[in-house]
Order: sequence, then structure tokens, then C-alpha cells
Amino acid sequence: MSSYPPCPKCQSQYAYEDRDTLVCPECAHEWNPAAGEQNEDVAVVKDANGNDIFEGDNATLIKDLKVKGSSSVLKVGTKVKINRIVDGDHNIDCRVDKVGVMMLKSEFVKKATA
Repeated sequence: MSSYPPCPKCQSQYAYEDRDTLVCPECAHEWNPAAGEQNEDVAVVKDANGNDIFEGDNATLIKDLKVKGSSSVLKVGTKVKINRIVDGDHNIDCRVDKVGVMMLKSEFVKKATA
């Protein structure tokens, strides 16, 4: 078993070394163990129910959303996989089932239970 420290983001014990950085296979977080403890400003984003959502979480839509520039509509209950949390009005960069990658507002999703 490796003696690498757990991921500082999700506390996964399965970190592995890639050149001079460590990589977490569960949340894709990369960090340099030689840099020591860093106090990163992690954006706190909440879903429609007030739960914290993070990169790598699954969520579902809570209302029908029109896709801008298209005639399609995303229906209630559509599953999304959150890839990144970003700053701005549309603060979730995610992959929507059967549609593809798009940005959504966190107020239109709720965290899916495992």
C-alpha cells in the first residue's frame, strides 16, 4: 500500500503520484505535496435545497429548462454530472445526459443521492 497522504479535497485514500504531483482518481484533484498545506478558496455552491454541491457530484434538474439556441427542453429529473464549479452567473459546468456539456445555475439542480 502506498504511503501517500489522502486527497485534501475529498479525503480519498487512493491518491497516486504523477511526476511531481499527486492525483486523486475520485475527484481529479491535483496537488503538490512539497508545497505543504494550501488554504485554497473553494467556492461553496448550494443546490436548490441548500445542500453543498462539489465537483464530481451527481444532480437532477428540478424544473424544465429551455436550451438556449435550440428548440429542445431539458425535463425535470434529467441527470447531470457536475464537472467543475466556476465563478459567475452559471456556476456549474456539467454534462447533461443525452445532451452534452453545458453550464447551469445551481438553483435549478438538486443533489442526487448515491
